[in-house]
Amino acid sequence: MADFHQEPQITTLHALHEAFDRTAYLSNLEHKLECHAKHDHMCLLLPSLFSEISNGDVLDRIVTQIAEVGYLSSIVIALGGAPEEEHFREAQRYFGRLARPDCSVRVVWVDGPRVQALLSELGERGIPTGLQGKGQSVWVTLGYLFARGEAHTIALHDCDIVTYDRTMLGRLIEPVANPNNAFQFCKGYYARISPSERSMKGRVTRLFVTPFVDTLSRVMCNQGMPELQRFFEYHRGFKYPLAGEFCFTSDLARGLNIAYDWGLEVATLSQVYDQVTRRQVAQIDLTANYEHKHQELSPHDTSRGLHRMVVDIAKFYLTYMRSHGVSLDDAYVDMLLHTYYQTALTYVRKYSYDADVNDLAYDLYQEEAAAGHFRGFLWDAWMQTKGPQEAKLIPSWNRVAYSFPLVYERLLEAIEADHASA
Repeated sequence: MADFHQEPQITTLHALHEAFDRTAYLSNLEHKLECHAKHDHMCLLLPSLFSEISNGDVLDRIVTQIAEVGYLSSIVIALGGAPEEEHFREAQRYFGRLARPDCSVRVVWVDGPRVQALLSELGERGIPTGLQGKGQSVWVTLGYLFARGEAHTIALHDCDIVTYDRTMLGRLIEPVANPNNAFQFCKGYYARISPSERSMKGRVTRLFVTPFVDTLSRVMCNQGMPELQRFFEYHRGFKYPLAGEFCFTSDLARGLNIAYDWGLEVATLSQVYDQVTRRQVAQIDLTANYEHKHQELSPHDTSRGLHRMVVDIAKFYLTYMRSHGVSLDDAYVDMLLHTYYQTALTYVRKYSYDADVNDLAYDLYQEEAAAGHFRGFLWDAWMQTKGPQEAKLIPSWNRVAYSFPLVYERLLEAIEADHASA
């Protein structure tokens, strides 16, 4: 995806290095990061389900690649889906191979009794902590990093990346860690092509988020709402808004509310929009192609697959609009979903041209059918978000620490006790 195009609101960092010696590039990149590491504590946060450890092959590759990295000061794993202590112990053994004298490794047992007891206490104090899932796991683990008071630059990526290599990690971190830059947030992007099927993936981004945000931007412009127009143009500027890879400073991260549903990525972009200036935001091309596990469409079950993902993302955007002065009703949302659908069909045709010239398989009918399903999912989101609904956000750690000053001490104590009892 190497080109020169720049978005109006954010900086785009392209993969121009791919035209040259990639081995030499990686060596130079890691040398720069090792120099930055003399003045900057860099941490990698890995949200991992226990099932990803059990399945092995993909995560084995990721861990092997990370083990070659010399600039990280700490690696923290946000372990989810691990209700049993034996799961936690196995995760400790598995990720323990990453530990070095100059790089600490901690597994945060989010489902463990100590952390859960603290979450229950926060709930009793009126502080919502969300539901179990990636968002809550990331939030808890960020709190642990803040309690330690060491990390300055924090990178986060998923543990199901089939095409992972450590160049991705270095490129994700470098824009924020580089002291010559002003970036506080950097989002990854990439192409999503299945090598085995020779077809485009990333349906929710391609067929829902991109055309839906385009629709909202135009509607806000036509209705004379320039602030919301700029907000949606900012979201449209990201090439892959649902990417799970991003890097930010700890100062920024402390002030972010964290979504605990499938709206995590778009909610994070929105929080960043509210916290920093556009010149402090970048996106970077991480890799020539990115492959990970795929979700089923699940057209008849709002609790699973792409159905749930689209509903959660749409609910976030609809709630955001209502909270910023847009009066939604059935007729308004009906207009939105039909306008979205026409926009999506335009994109489908463009994707077909792109696929054709690149000799990719492309089922025009199935793509149009998926857009039709997403139109229906948008209505499902509206039905669920009527009334006094709020976005599913866990309060920022700045707010939590203000309400409960001992929270960092208690969280650090719980997680270190889990670690010491191994």
